[in-house]
Amino acid sequence: MLELQNVHAFYGDSHILKGISFEARKGELATLLGRNGAGKSTTLKSIMGIVASREGDILFDNCSILGMKPHRIASMGLGYVPEERGIFPSLSVYENLNLPCKRNSRRLWDIEKIHSYFPILKQRAHHKGSQLSGGEQQMLAIARVLAMDTKFLLLDEPTEGLAPFLVGQISTILKEVKKSHITVLLVEQNTRFATEVADTHHIIYEGKIAYQGSNKAFAGDKEIQTSYLGI
Repeated sequence: MLELQNVHAFYGDSHILKGISFEARKGELATLLGRNGAGKSTTLKSIMGIVASREGDILFDNCSILGMKPHRIASMGLGYVPEERGIFPSLSVYENLNLPCKRNSRRLWDIEKIHSYFPILKQRAHHKGSQLSGGEQQMLAIARVLAMDTKFLLLDEPTEGLAPFLVGQISTILKEVKKSHITVLLVEQNTRFATEVADTHHIIYEGKIAYQGSNKAFAGDKEIQTSYLGI
């Protein structure tokens, strides 16, 4: 469903992605793992067109999206939850959830389903985004993207700084997202969490893909975990 082919990306003159190639198959939850500074977030931003890629190609549903504007990429069904969450702090929870344009009226994640999996958002409907806790903001960020009739979800460090019970809630939500036939690419530092929810793993090291494997193979390979993730 998503394929990166020899993608190179830069911040100014700094060469961050040095020929990234991998794919995420329809309906699976794939992770992108790696140490800080390896290029994980840059990969997601390159997919969304926020960071321009100078070489290679990015295919979504067999269509090249390289060079497209972010709003066009989003309109194709790619939803992005950045590490900083990106909610509108001056708008209420209700307004944040209802602001995104809907691609069609037959959404898998309508407001009723969102409230069933994110009950705190129903309780906080009239609170401004700035009045929410970090965990509540993360829930809102994920729910808002799901409300956009997303086909492919890009998640950047959703569990960072969250209490264990909130991490468990996100795990439950991601499993339900998979049941909705939404494909997920997850950037994550919490390896234990990643192995609980993922089907496949990709490790990025110094701007290149250093490892790809199934969840079972990765979970059983302590040498790979130690070499590339320092676990």
